[in-house]
Amino acid sequence: MSFSEEFELLLRACYPLIYLPTTEEERVEKAVINCAKRVGNRKVYIWDFVEGYQDNPNNEGLGKRNPLQALEYLEKLPESAAGVFILRDYHRFLEDISISRKIRNLARKLKSQGKNIVIIAPQIAIPPELTEVLTVVEFALPTGGEIKAEMQRLLSATGQSLPEKMLDELVRSAQGLSEERIGRVLSRCIATHGKIEAEDVELILEEKRQSIRQTQILDYYPATEQISDIGGLDNLKDWLLRRGGAFSERARSYGLPHPRGLLLVGIQGTGKSLTAKAIAHHWHLPLLRLDVGRLFAGLVGESESRTRQMITLAEALAPCILWIDEIDKAFSGIEGKGDGGTTNRVFGTFITWLGEKKTPVFVVATANKIQALPPEMLRKGRFDEIFFVGLPSQEEREAIFTVHLCRLRPHNVKNYDIKRLAYETPDFSGAEIEQTLIEAMHIGFSQNRDFTTDDILEAASQIIPLARTAQEEIQFLQNWAAAGKARLASRQSGMSNIQRQVN
Repeated sequence: MSFSEEFELLLRACYPLIYLPTTEEERVEKAVINCAKRVGNRKVYIWDFVEGYQDNPNNEGLGKRNPLQALEYLEKLPESAAGVFILRDYHRFLEDISISRKIRNLARKLKSQGKNIVIIAPQIAIPPELTEVLTVVEFALPTGGEIKAEMQRLLSATGQSLPEKMLDELVRSAQGLSEERIGRVLSRCIATHGKIEAEDVELILEEKRQSIRQTQILDYYPATEQISDIGGLDNLKDWLLRRGGAFSERARSYGLPHPRGLLLVGIQGTGKSLTAKAIAHHWHLPLLRLDVGRLFAGLVGESESRTRQMITLAEALAPCILWIDEIDKAFSGIEGKGDGGTTNRVFGTFITWLGEKKTPVFVVATANKIQALPPEMLRKGRFDEIFFVGLPSQEEREAIFTVHLCRLRPHNVKNYDIKRLAYETPDFSGAEIEQTLIEAMHIGFSQNRDFTTDDILEAASQIIPLARTAQEEIQFLQNWAAAGKARLASRQSGMSNIQRQVN
């Protein structure tokens, strides 16, 4: 059901108090006015704290700096005078006892009068005593169709036309932005070179990055890593390559659902985060990084609101990759957390969305401690697959050394004994191999020469890998994977191979 359909239904059903959480004040007011016209041509009254009511000369300025008077005005109008009363930023006054009591009194009267109070606020902030009388209606960001119509309007105003393919690319790049931001960035494009061009996609993406940064929940992460930058993990790479076209219209016509996501469990430094970045680059999708800790805020109800905001933003940017790094740290031991149930509610909202989402948001979650994750997270349907990413085999270590040396010394790779390096670093993760090479470069640089195989081996001898310092924890993960709880990301089979990694 669209916003207009839902809002009109509430007007016809005489819902007295409606709460619209959105930052798009101008756009939502237009939508409310249009809905009010279609439902009995109802008059719309608009109030804000600074100007009071502004709709006609008879009540101009009424209720200025007086939120209680703004409510009392409704009682002065005849009972038969149906209308919609928009109160801007009124969430700031709901904690006041006189306001709260007045709203509850009005809720009883307005049901039979054809009057509706509409509170427009940038976030949900409803005190407990008003939860039963206020109805929250989500107002989504502009759809692709709405963005396209706005772009076509601007193009028509400038006497310009664009090829359909270029227009669709601009629309895709603008998804997830408010109508105000879209209009602003397109005006900037026109002011820069007199028209909208294909190159303006980068300006739109920069505006999107700015918008996402301001939420302080998601980060728009640049993804330049490629699948070929991942050494080993062949089973995981094959799985990803098979799903490369799964977001296309051809896949929908074939009957395939949108891929849901991956849970990557394993030892630190084995390439889980790198995989998330490589997926976004290979599938040509925007990469959003969620720090789950940012969802938790100090005010009551704010954490749940931020979770809903994160979901709304991710879905507005779809198709996209949502990368959640170290999810185990956020939701470990949720039953015992003394936060009044906030973590439980955030977790409940999040996993319900994981299981029920229909939009093409591909979630890539990483975890180092599988035992810390609630069992509900591992249930089938939350993710398409759970992969275990273990310590690399000797063959995979050769691939990892090759990837890094090709990047660091592309013209001198043959000077390094990669097979020997892989053999001499049996318990090293990918991150530890990278650190070994950095240390070897410091050795060579300090002596005014290029680093050699011997420098790398010397650096490796000074590093104590995690496989030795956290052996029990790694053993637990290896045994969990060997029990068939997850697919192996690497082409290794049998318990002996897994056990040998930590021996």
